[in-house]
Amino acid sequence: MLSVFRNMFRIKDLRNKILFTLFIFGVYRFGTAIPVPGVDLDRVQDFANNQTQSGFVGILNLFSGGALEQMSVFALGIMPYITASIIMQLLAVVIPRLQSLQDEGEAGRKVVTQWTRYLTVGLALLQSTGFTFLFHSGNFTGGIDLIPNYTTQRVLIIVLTMTAGTAMIMWLGELITQRGVGNGMSLIIFVSIVSQLPSQLGILFANSQPYQFWVVVLVMIGLTVGIIFVDQGQRRIPIQFSRRVRGRKVLGGQSTYIPLKVNMAGVIPVIFATSIMYFPVLVSSSLPPTGWGQTVREFIDNNLLTTGSSGQFSPSLVYIFILGLLVVFFTYFYTAIQFDPERQAETIQRQGGFIPGIRPGRATVRHLEHVLSRITLPGSLYLALVAVLPSIIGWFWNIPVGLSGVSILIVAGVALETMKQIESQLMMRNYEGFLS
Repeated sequence: MLSVFRNMFRIKDLRNKILFTLFIFGVYRFGTAIPVPGVDLDRVQDFANNQTQSGFVGILNLFSGGALEQMSVFALGIMPYITASIIMQLLAVVIPRLQSLQDEGEAGRKVVTQWTRYLTVGLALLQSTGFTFLFHSGNFTGGIDLIPNYTTQRVLIIVLTMTAGTAMIMWLGELITQRGVGNGMSLIIFVSIVSQLPSQLGILFANSQPYQFWVVVLVMIGLTVGIIFVDQGQRRIPIQFSRRVRGRKVLGGQSTYIPLKVNMAGVIPVIFATSIMYFPVLVSSSLPPTGWGQTVREFIDNNLLTTGSSGQFSPSLVYIFILGLLVVFFTYFYTAIQFDPERQAETIQRQGGFIPGIRPGRATVRHLEHVLSRITLPGSLYLALVAVLPSIIGWFWNIPVGLSGVSILIVAGVALETMKQIESQLMMRNYEGFLS
């Protein structure tokens, strides 16, 4: 293992990419410590110290690397870009123009990427405006008004600063993708989550018994091992190409396979389900404190979230059950978007290929649908287990388990993909890598 790290920095090109990536990480972490103009820094510090954030703010703060609780210029993090990317993927299913652009290759993907950037800026404007109002009202800050001088000019400055911060994070992520190692956006989320590990573990240690703390740590390690194991699992569909004679050349006659991953949807279903479950909490915070608003807020508080003895967010059993069902549903939904059996069967037939023992056409489509449904079931159950297991532990012992299942998925998945890219760079130069 030590020789692998030594070889990574022995190759000049790879060393420069790694150092550039680390430099961008430093710029990003520096930006998370710069507060936006117009906020009361003393009240921001009180908000960061009282640890009474709701689950909605908690997960956004986790993905922003603690920038949200500091009201920094990077407070929104990369979440507007993730939301915009998911929206564009869903729109490609219902808008043929977007689908055709994605099929055009590099030129079409550049157009889609540009539209995603515009949508990211629009979402950042909306989210920064909403957070400015909520942080002024004190609904998400335990009654602390972070913006006491709430004027139009000051709100406009805060909104524009947060939006510019999101645009800069998007630019930093693209720089990593172009000149560094790995996917820039994924690595920024990875750094954000990892930077919160010490504080989350510290909160867990301070509000739990020693045996509870170590049980949670062992469960997290076990989930990480399971995530890596399942992420590598795939079902290989064999494809045989018939021989064709063109002039003096014999084409085809080769065999290959279609790799269908057990977890084809990745972390997207968990993000979808988590966002939907936090939406009622977000709505309840904007309702009036009396009358029907109070009734709705009490119902949501009692059935979707509770606050433990430490003041931390602690989901209820109803919340955990609904979250698991939503993860299973969105896994099937997103897998159907990612892999179209009819389209795949047409592509195989057009290239002169076939699945051994399966007739081309509708029989191939039915076979692919059958295999896909069988491997999606364990994949969806695995995602649901990873998503709800930390919440179940927190509910059972009434302790704050700040690291959610989606954060473990992202950290393990991004680390694995980055290791694969470094591995390929080393193998190209006849060096042994992490996985070889």
